[in-house]
Amino acid sequence: MLQQLFKFKGGVKPATNKAPSVQAPIGIAPVPPLLVVPLHQSIGGQPQPLVAAGEHVLKGQRIGAADKWVSAAVHAPTSGTVIAVEERITAHPSGLPTLSVVIEADGKDEWIERQPLDYASLEPEQVREILRDSGVVGLGGAVFPSHVKTEAAKAVPMEELVINGAECEPFMTCDDLLMRERPEGIVRGIAIFRDLLKPKRVLIGIEDNKPEAIDAMRQAVEAVGEDFEVVGVPTRYPAGGAKQLIRVLTGKEIPAAKRSPEMGVQCFNVATAYTAWRAIAFGEPVISRIVTLTGNVEQARNWEVRLGTPIQDVIKLAEPKADTNRFLMGGPMMGFDIPDLAAPVVKATNCLIAGSPKLFPPPAPEMPCIRCGACAQACPHELQPFELYWFSRARNFGKTQEYNLFDCIECGCCSYVCPSHIPLVQYFRFAKSEIWTRERDKSQADAAKARFEFRNEREEREKAEKAERLARAAAAKAAEKKAAPAETTASAEPATAAPVDAEAAKKAAIAAAMERARQQREAVQPKNTDGLTVAQRKEIAEIEARRAPLQAEQPTAPAQAPDAGGQQ
Repeated sequence: MLQQLFKFKGGVKPATNKAPSVQAPIGIAPVPPLLVVPLHQSIGGQPQPLVAAGEHVLKGQRIGAADKWVSAAVHAPTSGTVIAVEERITAHPSGLPTLSVVIEADGKDEWIERQPLDYASLEPEQVREILRDSGVVGLGGAVFPSHVKTEAAKAVPMEELVINGAECEPFMTCDDLLMRERPEGIVRGIAIFRDLLKPKRVLIGIEDNKPEAIDAMRQAVEAVGEDFEVVGVPTRYPAGGAKQLIRVLTGKEIPAAKRSPEMGVQCFNVATAYTAWRAIAFGEPVISRIVTLTGNVEQARNWEVRLGTPIQDVIKLAEPKADTNRFLMGGPMMGFDIPDLAAPVVKATNCLIAGSPKLFPPPAPEMPCIRCGACAQACPHELQPFELYWFSRARNFGKTQEYNLFDCIECGCCSYVCPSHIPLVQYFRFAKSEIWTRERDKSQADAAKARFEFRNEREEREKAEKAERLARAAAAKAAEKKAAPAETTASAEPATAAPVDAEAAKKAAIAAAMERARQQREAVQPKNTDGLTVAQRKEIAEIEARRAPLQAEQPTAPAQAPDAGGQQ
């Protein structure tokens, strides 16, 4: 039974320029002496480094742990020594650095101990964890963690599983060659996704300008014994977009406010399925990918390149011509100029194009918009790019959102057909970045306001608690004073007696202290039988000793009558 096909709105048919890079089989790129592996290579959180400078790592060893669930691990592409974990330039339009692990290869290319698994004997959650820890992400360009996408069936039963082999971007042929040369691995990887999602049908969509890939995939499906449907779809850019391919194969149009799993459909790239099979069946994490080298070069070809290889080393394999003046990552419709050729190959690097003035002439001067509507006719999401252009240019970002700016997939169809040569996609990217920046600033301001209000509330609470403690202490002290009996000299003193004078109490306390001191001295210097202390007896002895010579010098007085001088 022939598969019924549907059409999507808009789209364009640029020159494909695919033939030069499919003349030779996939080559194996040499391992460079130094690899720079960015830790952030997927949508989601940035993996945390698991290694430090000076450590020795093996090929396939995990060097970055997944950050929470929506993330994927990163692995060493070869064996060697980690010489740094630092910020390095990466292949991104911003040109900003990102935290990377720098590995000096030892030339041995020694694998970790690999453990092939029979996924049929594992629980679905265990399989998902293996995919996450193996770094399996979408290799079509979106690099969304694949284990997260396999959870879609938990919320909505899956009707169709769509495998994307369309590869609609001009110049790009990495998926084409992969389907020609390694179709069985792709089919077995699709079976893993099928068993996790349990859809009713599996549809493999491939553009009809790839007849060799279509034949190879059909033969592999038959050889493995699966009932997957391999469908050739019309060649029209951007048929490789997930929503467009789903529309062509199933007739389902995904609303702007929904995602495809909510409609019972999930989509994976063929290269993603292949890496999932290698991770499960061979215990091999994602450490390389197929990259198309093409454009203004002598040797256009597809190469399997280790992640972290400097792009300048990869480009040398294609032998760029002398008049090459730029290099693009991705296709000419959605790709971008590489800010620095020292940047490394990452999981999103599917194509490297050498440009020249002849291949990519300088853009014509931008002219005023004439509201011809050609951009609206070409837009696959049925937006109104000319309206979005005016509002973006006027910085009226509220209006851009009213016209569904974020439904734009930046496919470039509008810019391609614009007779005024307006780089519409650049305006849309600018508007999106401004809105994101403002929302981020607002979020930070709201968070700061919340912290300020919380601090004020805490300070007020602490003040109230302190005042309450002081009040309780004062009340307790007053009650204690009121309850304590007045000190008196006699226990029988009338209740109406006058209060003890403060000065008298002080004198009495001094007298009591002196009495205690005297008693202590007496305890230290015990008395003799004559009632004198040792010190007193010593002092009397010294006085008598001084008086003795004086008494010896005086004459003896004459005897007197008993009554002489007896009366005064």
